[in-house]
Amino acid sequence: MYTITTRQLAKTYSNGKEALKPLSLSLNTGEVFGFLGPNGAGKTTTVKLLTGVLIPSGGCCEIMGINPSTQPEKAHSLSGIVTEHAQMYDNLTGMENLIFYACAFGLEKKAGKTRAEALLKELALTEAKDQKLATYSTGMRQRLSLARALLHCPKVLFLDEPTSGLDPESAQNVNLMIHNLACEQGVTVFLCTHQLRYAQQICTRYGLIEQGTLLASGTLKELQDQVFPYKSLRICASSVPENLNFQERGHCEFETQIHKKEEIPDLVRKIVESGGNIFSVNLIEPSLEDIYFSLTTGRKEDATL
Repeated sequence: MYTITTRQLAKTYSNGKEALKPLSLSLNTGEVFGFLGPNGAGKTTTVKLLTGVLIPSGGCCEIMGINPSTQPEKAHSLSGIVTEHAQMYDNLTGMENLIFYACAFGLEKKAGKTRAEALLKELALTEAKDQKLATYSTGMRQRLSLARALLHCPKVLFLDEPTSGLDPESAQNVNLMIHNLACEQGVTVFLCTHQLRYAQQICTRYGLIEQGTLLASGTLKELQDQVFPYKSLRICASSVPENLNFQERGHCEFETQIHKKEEIPDLVRKIVESGGNIFSVNLIEPSLEDIYFSLTTGRKEDATL
């Protein structure tokens, strides 16, 4: 059974805005899924549908077999949610906030406190646990929000810009925690962000969305093969044979297009056999940014035709 499933999931608001066009996805246990797109692309709407905050206009979705529209309490018991702007109680301390939410999740007070202390330590908030939330920095609030979402050991974790406002060290700690949750505890992470480079570092699979439409989904390798059937091979050599179709890009710099990396050894061998000296070989793989902008540029060009 998939952890998260959507089948033709769609949402049109009362003002006629089509925020999410039919979306079909299936996420496995332990995936870190990057749901990527600009503000207004439909990411938050999708999360609200998956957590039962919104009712779909069409299609359906499930969290571990539970329909969040008809059984929101069960869906919430399986899910943890971290929004970009952490909302908790300013007049309570960090520890008091966590104990309060632990009780709301159904944990006994002693168990909730033990769990809170462990999370505060893991997120480097132990020294601030008795400070009022009003004194917390944006980054500290964000880490406490993550601790709150993890109190009841959810099977699915929804994250909206989880490292927003964090310093580099704190961001690295959060990323490590996300990795451990997925790899060691089997938590499925649904991460919404518009930071493509960040997503490429931490996610195992991606969904690229714009204006409510899913443009593509898959692993980085799958997306690279889908969007860029050719790859650029750059070789620094004293010379290359003319029949190999390399383009000269500078002094001793040559470039050609190949379908797959298995073509490289044969090309290198032919250069050497022709008397050329090779100094470096680089296969240029398209990044997630390259893929996204290729897809969005293509849509804009199609729209103008």
